[in-house]
Amino acid sequence: MTNEQDFVQIFDTTLRDGEQSPGCTMNVDEKVTIAMQLDALGVDVIEAGFAAASPGDFESVRRVAAAVEHPVVLSLSRTREADIDKALSAVDGCAHPGIHVFIATSDLHLEQKLGMSRREVIDAAVWAVERAKQHVDYVEFSAEDASRSDVEYLKEIFGEVIAAGARVCNVPDTTGYGTPAQIRDMFVDLRSGTKGGDEVIWSAHCHDDLGLAVANSLAAVEGGARQVECTINGIGERAGNTSMEEVVMALETRRDYFRVATRIHTEQIYPSSQLLSKVIGVPISPTKPIVGDNAFAHEAGIHQDGVLKNVLTYEIMRPEDVGRTSNRLVLGKHSGRHAFAQRLRALGVDVERVDVADAFDRFKELADKKKEIYY
Repeated sequence: MTNEQDFVQIFDTTLRDGEQSPGCTMNVDEKVTIAMQLDALGVDVIEAGFAAASPGDFESVRRVAAAVEHPVVLSLSRTREADIDKALSAVDGCAHPGIHVFIATSDLHLEQKLGMSRREVIDAAVWAVERAKQHVDYVEFSAEDASRSDVEYLKEIFGEVIAAGARVCNVPDTTGYGTPAQIRDMFVDLRSGTKGGDEVIWSAHCHDDLGLAVANSLAAVEGGARQVECTINGIGERAGNTSMEEVVMALETRRDYFRVATRIHTEQIYPSSQLLSKVIGVPISPTKPIVGDNAFAHEAGIHQDGVLKNVLTYEIMRPEDVGRTSNRLVLGKHSGRHAFAQRLRALGVDVERVDVADAFDRFKELADKKKEIYY
């Protein structure tokens, strides 16, 4: 039986980091609609926005915080007094309020962006966590660009923010630079080598610049992370964030390997994906795992024959488990006789009274001229 420590929290940042994807902006009402679906989906944490970014962002965080019942609702905040005050005001009145404080930790960012020393960054982080902790219990701290930061320095800053009251320590692969082995080892090292590291939840926030966000997030879980930060459909900065549906179903389908679970109601995954696509007007690639049109579709004859005999031959999860109605056998030039005959039966044709072989030959001639045969 799974115990509490075997759960991985799902932190959804569709409304904050996801919305930063060009063309994916949402108005306040749309954000509330998505947030209510995230509540139904069962996410543990919703990052509702960056309250200090604009009046619209403040209002969206405030409205989301008031609308949802079960998740912790966070506002992102820099280590600045005005940011923290805005964030605290935006989540005031929420059933489960929190603050997400961040500052960069890589030498590249310290020198080129912040113009701060390592000690100055630690002092700023500790001050911000202590200030937030005076008003809310749930404080997450993120070391921006952690995957390109010195690990010994990360241990130092994480140790100090833990002492200041941080409950969650996030280790972002901000630029999608990390590799699975590197990310796994980094989490192992941070958890074991950071003072107080066994007292907090370690979190992974991976970007997909090299197409490794999901793999890196799963590697982080192997290394001891017990929160994954992700977005519906993987939307986000540049090439996107960790795809929520992919990481959740990987953990669910391969629970024998990862030995952890999430609290996600997986049957709400497909409805959530479809809702977001409709709201932002961005279509889902047909080959997108889990939620794409082709994720449970089969055209090759060998595959269709196997699926008709036993779906386990080519499907490792049930479409119903993610909220889809069924799989789909596509009739095209690669289809086989078995699937063709099955479709005839579905159409009410008595296959014992027709020449199926001749009909199949004529179907193949047509299939060479059309991408898909439908009725």
